[in-house]
Amino acid sequence: MKATRKLFYLTPLCALLAAGAAHATNGMLMEGYGPISTGMGGASQAIDHGNAGMAQNPATLGMMADGTSRLDVAFGILGPDVTSSIPAYGLTAESGGTSYLMPAFGYTRRTGALTYGLGIFAQGGMGTEYDATSFLAMGSGSPVRSELGVGNVIFPVAYQVNQALTVGATLKFMWSSLDLRMAASGAQLAGMVTDASGNLAMALGPLSGAPWARIDFSDDNDFTGEAKSTGFGAALGATYKVNKDVTLGASYQFKSALDDMETGNGDASISAIGGFVDHGKITVVDFQMPSVWAIGASWQASPSLLFAADLKYIGWDDAMESFKMRYDSVEMGGSVSFAMPQNWENQTVLNLGVAWKANDALTLRAGMNLADNPIPDAYVNPLFPATVKNHYTLGLGYQVSKAGDFNMSVTMAPDVTVTTPDGIEISHGQTNWQFMYSHRF
Repeated sequence: MKATRKLFYLTPLCALLAAGAAHATNGMLMEGYGPISTGMGGASQAIDHGNAGMAQNPATLGMMADGTSRLDVAFGILGPDVTSSIPAYGLTAESGGTSYLMPAFGYTRRTGALTYGLGIFAQGGMGTEYDATSFLAMGSGSPVRSELGVGNVIFPVAYQVNQALTVGATLKFMWSSLDLRMAASGAQLAGMVTDASGNLAMALGPLSGAPWARIDFSDDNDFTGEAKSTGFGAALGATYKVNKDVTLGASYQFKSALDDMETGNGDASISAIGGFVDHGKITVVDFQMPSVWAIGASWQASPSLLFAADLKYIGWDDAMESFKMRYDSVEMGGSVSFAMPQNWENQTVLNLGVAWKANDALTLRAGMNLADNPIPDAYVNPLFPATVKNHYTLGLGYQVSKAGDFNMSVTMAPDVTVTTPDGIEISHGQTNWQFMYSHRF
């Protein structure tokens, strides 16, 4: 198993950082970005939570003081606990993907009404891994796993229009990468085929009766996947200060514009029992991250007490209708196209948080992140069980010097159990940590 995991899909899907990976929890998205927001249940639209604001509502970056710069260096440890079982047959498989490392970085500078900067933040994602002896390996003798990463280099800008209104925008350079090692019966694999040509098409008939068949592509690297692509994303945001105590915020994250992910020629394979192996190229067709609408408000109830609440609407039905791949053989000749219906449902997320300033140095935080599972039971798969619903969060901040402070958070997501049409029970819970040091100058 890799020591540092990235992420998921085919039955995988997604989120990597420049030098690591993240495990998403609102579907494939993070429950919050940065420990200040995460400690308050992921609320972010109308509070100052540092440079992580560029990953949510970029207008919040305008809350920093004029003439100052801020550097944030963050690190997360996300700990999913996923188990798949068939109780009727006494079969159990525990995912080895239990530790996902998530670094992040952000720098911003405010000059007059303008704030600008640069950051790298995880988009979100998930990963699982089952060993070669598990029932999910179908007797193939090789591990089954999925990892997909989506990374962002973010270029934010915020502008204070007047004393009440600030607007913001981000441009994101994005990249994605995917490893997949998947086993299925020959009949299941044949059921995913939407088109085929050449000699490979003629081989599909005999393969459909095989006890197991596999699709494999992996570069065995902790920080990249075998299939890769690049693209762009963008977001808009605004904050409005109603009075000295109440602030409103809203943002819109556009659906991503990623190119198709591709492996090199010969770096993917299709195999089956009996010694059949063919090498070729995989193209993951039109994998995208979803659009997100968000609105929020904060209330400074007293100098020491802050309340915040957000409502998010994630457009999964447009981004996750189907997962599509094309395999082009370089040995046998021909190609085959696969489609795995996903039919994810749009997701509404409620973020609730509170922060209490205990003294001049210490701030304590708590929150809840409440959501539905966006994956219909008819399409859920042990390789990408993005099924976690509610999260309960705690956090703290400590002023270590006049210029520096330390923040941390912990998120606890209770187990959610779903059952696939094949009778596989999938249980998924999480305990996640985030740490950040900030320096102002």
